[in-house]
Amino acid sequence: MIHTRTLSSLEFGKITEYLAGLCCSGVGRERALALAPLPDSEAVTLAARLYEEAATWAARPVGDGGKGFSLATFPDVGGLLHAAERPQSRPDADAFWALREVLRLAQSAQAAINTPEAPRHWPHLLELAQAAPMPVQLTAALSRCISDDGLIRDESSPELYRLRGELRRLHQSCMRKVKDFALQYNMLPYLQDEFMTLSSDRYVLPLKANFKGRMQGIIHDWSQTGETCYFEPMFLVEINNRLQELKHEEREEEQKVLAYLRDLLAAELPGAWAALDLLARLDVLQAMRRLADLYDGRCISLSPVEEGISLLEARHPLLALARSKNTGADKTAAAPVRPLDILLRPGERALVITGGNAGGKTVCLKTLGLVVAMTLSGLPVPAGKGSHLPWFNRMDAFIGDEQSLDDNVSTFTAQIDHLAKAWKHLDQHGLVLLDEFGAGTDPAQGAALAQAVLDELLDKHTFVLAATHFPALKSYALTREGARAASMLFDPATKKPLFKLAYGQVGASQALDVAREHGLPETIVHRAEHYLLQDGQDATALLGRLNDLAARREEELLVLRAEQEKARHAVQQSRERLEKERVRLHEEVRGKAAELMRAWKEGRATSKQALKEMSRLRASLAPAVEPETQSVLPKPQHFTPGQNVLHSVFNKRGVITDVDERRGRVRLDMNGVNLWAEMKDLRESGGQAPQAAPRSAVKRGTDENASQSLDLRGMRADQALAEVERFLDKALLAGFSEVEIVHGRGTGALRREVHEFLRGFPAVDRFVLAPEDRGGDGMTIVTFR
Repeated sequence: MIHTRTLSSLEFGKITEYLAGLCCSGVGRERALALAPLPDSEAVTLAARLYEEAATWAARPVGDGGKGFSLATFPDVGGLLHAAERPQSRPDADAFWALREVLRLAQSAQAAINTPEAPRHWPHLLELAQAAPMPVQLTAALSRCISDDGLIRDESSPELYRLRGELRRLHQSCMRKVKDFALQYNMLPYLQDEFMTLSSDRYVLPLKANFKGRMQGIIHDWSQTGETCYFEPMFLVEINNRLQELKHEEREEEQKVLAYLRDLLAAELPGAWAALDLLARLDVLQAMRRLADLYDGRCISLSPVEEGISLLEARHPLLALARSKNTGADKTAAAPVRPLDILLRPGERALVITGGNAGGKTVCLKTLGLVVAMTLSGLPVPAGKGSHLPWFNRMDAFIGDEQSLDDNVSTFTAQIDHLAKAWKHLDQHGLVLLDEFGAGTDPAQGAALAQAVLDELLDKHTFVLAATHFPALKSYALTREGARAASMLFDPATKKPLFKLAYGQVGASQALDVAREHGLPETIVHRAEHYLLQDGQDATALLGRLNDLAARREEELLVLRAEQEKARHAVQQSRERLEKERVRLHEEVRGKAAELMRAWKEGRATSKQALKEMSRLRASLAPAVEPETQSVLPKPQHFTPGQNVLHSVFNKRGVITDVDERRGRVRLDMNGVNLWAEMKDLRESGGQAPQAAPRSAVKRGTDENASQSLDLRGMRADQALAEVERFLDKALLAGFSEVEIVHGRGTGALRREVHEFLRGFPAVDRFVLAPEDRGGDGMTIVTFR
């Protein structure tokens, strides 16, 4: 667990408040404010995956290049759902309209999540959506009974439809009678703008005051100015009485509709709650994405405790948010937030941070603490890729002034009291943050107590980050096994903090420089320097020199990293360019080879021409020849098997396996590729040739999809010959010297068809049946020219 006192000292509440402000609903805000560290590592990992999947789902493109589902403001119907648990509740039409909107939105979200790609790209989000059973009958009833403007529809029931139809007819009839009456009695000059209106659910005439007493009837009301009276003539009394009856029946029927909807809600209440819960969770996930966008955040992974802590380019979340807010208003006023690398390597458990006042030590502690609290709550944090943290089941922070005059407690005693209460719960899964622990008492005793606490925590294998000015703790961090020292760097020239951690060294406290910087009289600073020299305790010069060296080293590292990244980017671009060129060249050669085969089949090219062009195409796939290589390396005087030579056309080394003096050619094995080569194209090798590979298992590697074996068993003859033709074309382009065709024994018909085809194929040198140990007469071995 993480105690509320620790969360308060780390200002975790400000993060949840900020997150709540990014939500678009009341229930989402309530859920955001209630966020807290999760109970186990599995829950944290699941929350991180859910966030990442939700981000992928929301950012996916949909039809016409648009974006995916985006949640808008929706009403909070929690009060309605709680009231529905009581049988005597009577929700009105407005409440059911709000529920209709929530259910519609939940259905839309569920449908948007449940897509064909969902099981592969956002399985946990899909599981969340499918776990919310939609109240189907209630949703349909609300759509039928409640209109878009929140009124009960006429179609809600047959009786309501009838009553409202009669009311409309009554109104129309009344309008006609009033118009006829006004014309008959010449009342138009006395009527106000409207012929007729309603007052207390009765039809009345808005007459000017000077008409008073000229006709029998009932005055229901006067306007505020007193110039208009609302007059009901006697001929409207009967109509208005009927109107009252119909209105009464209408209200009763509307109550029946609302009662029907209330009963449906009670029956499907769990589904309604599930729909609201789904929207609330999606609202928080959307707010988390917005939060991450503000400071380029991500959910970082949990790792075994043995791997230590690796928090890369971490920024304090609240400072990063303040920077983001200020940047939007005034870019010049927004100071950059310096990222920190907080590292504890395997075997290390304590990081002791030293350095000057106002140098960033406490910020470093709070950054780690707040990032841990947010990570364990499933929130994205402002940290770099590759960061990881162990699972912490407890975190205790001793940061800030905890004294209380009311409780008669000083900062020192408050820290001791909290540490004593937490001590028995600390183990290898615990994290303790100590800011100037022991500083509120005698320095010698405080330093000794701090060292003892660190010793015991290291014995427990508890992770510790401690910020200190004690010289004893600085020495301790450099010598204690399992501890690591780090210093917050200062600019050597300006004496201002750089907010960078330098590992493996300790830093000076810079108290006198800070005092001078903040305007303390120079006489006081001089006296302090004098007292330090008298006491023989001033190691500031030495530590300052170390700080200068470390600051210079950090600058050099930044330059080297930038150059390394630039070189890496250039290499990557070259690789991509070469790969595109390789693919283009292969596609071009494939096309030309296919055209060549068509020309031979159609009689537009002879076998000799086809072979010559095919050899040229195969050679075009080899690396370009360096003229210097040919001119420097001499031609061999003699050719013998086993001799290493360089093929000048392919610019590749090989081993001679056979010599044909009569034809002036030799057989070469070039890294397993066997071919006959002209003696005039060979040069003495400048190095060792690759070892020869078995002839039956080699290829030049120009076509990763090519195979050296084709199985035709079970095919018809016409189908098999088409496959053989495609197979031989690919094998030639791949540079194979020998391939296998498996046709099976059977009646021998398929074998004869294949052999007849091979006799007419221009690139085939010879073909023979395989030895018995390799398939016998069920397989043919083909050798290319």
